[in-house]
Amino acid sequence: MSLVAAGLACILAGSLVYCVLVLLAVRDYLGGRALPECSAPPPISVLKPIDRLSLCLADSLRSFFTQDYRDFDLLFAVRSLDDPAVAVVRQLQSEFPQIPSRLIVTGEPPYLNAQVYSLGRLLAEARNDLVVMSDSDIRVGNTFLTMAAAEFADEKIELASCPFRTIGGPGLWSVLAAEGFNTESLGGPLVARLIDRVNFAIGSTIIVRKAVLNAVGGIESFKDYLADDFMLGKAAAERGFGVILSRNIVERRIGSGDMRSNFNRRLRWNRCTRRSHPAGYAGQLFMHTLPIAILTVIAQPSWWFILIPAIVLRGLAAWSTSKTVLGVPPNWPRVAMQDLLNCVFWIVGFFGNTIVWRGHKYRLLSGGRFRVL
Repeated sequence: MSLVAAGLACILAGSLVYCVLVLLAVRDYLGGRALPECSAPPPISVLKPIDRLSLCLADSLRSFFTQDYRDFDLLFAVRSLDDPAVAVVRQLQSEFPQIPSRLIVTGEPPYLNAQVYSLGRLLAEARNDLVVMSDSDIRVGNTFLTMAAAEFADEKIELASCPFRTIGGPGLWSVLAAEGFNTESLGGPLVARLIDRVNFAIGSTIIVRKAVLNAVGGIESFKDYLADDFMLGKAAAERGFGVILSRNIVERRIGSGDMRSNFNRRLRWNRCTRRSHPAGYAGQLFMHTLPIAILTVIAQPSWWFILIPAIVLRGLAAWSTSKTVLGVPPNWPRVAMQDLLNCVFWIVGFFGNTIVWRGHKYRLLSGGRFRVL
């Protein structure tokens, strides 16, 4: 037995333990007490920064207009009235005149993170203490705000980020990315919730009290960070606020793209995570169960039998997050392809600090900040 094979076997053992932790974390997440009915539902402001048309934009935005909730308003932000998304918002406003809504034109952002700038402008106009900050490609059920109010009936809860199921667009690269989000991305946050506490936020949809934003210096204090969502949750937790992973599941639809754009996106995610949370990024080693098992067998062919527990436990972990939590059954050939591809980009992510985002090149700095190259 070589030292390489022995080392890989030890890593694989840790990876199998991680898979078991995912199963336990899912059980704990779903086994919590039922949400109480909120006797006095608070008014809620929903903030939606928009930048151009996205896949199924009208359907996604419509899902917020059709909320079964008494008191809420919708605020949308665009950079310019020339944005084609303006017509979609105007149509929905005329379709649902009974829902208070406003469209704000922000102009060009004065700093790199345009979404943070748009959110800052929207927060300045929001009339309610409880706000939902949600990406334009997010679709929700009509009880989304009711569930949010129920969670925040507990005064100890002050920030919640919503897990999301991802629906891929046309093309192989889009459906592979969606498979990865559904079968991989949620496991880490759930395990962190199980063994420690939630000291982060995951993007797409965050529900937060304005007092939290004021205490961390305002949303603008994250203008120099690419992973502004993660940093917001981290800053809130460090100040002792109650940060949770919501039981309110939302849906995210991603567009199609060619191989180059997909690879750029994967590289950006990995390099940004490494810069924002170095220890957590290194710990992702144990998330790559199948690639580690394959490498172990290559190093020691007589250990072929270890593939069996690796496949079984990885499959159960993928099923538990994708199907049990998010309601999307895994596609096993795509899971295997995505696992191998994700491992490759995780390794590549350890090297280099440049990214491509929306056609521009940036350099990532320590702590997750970024600047134009």
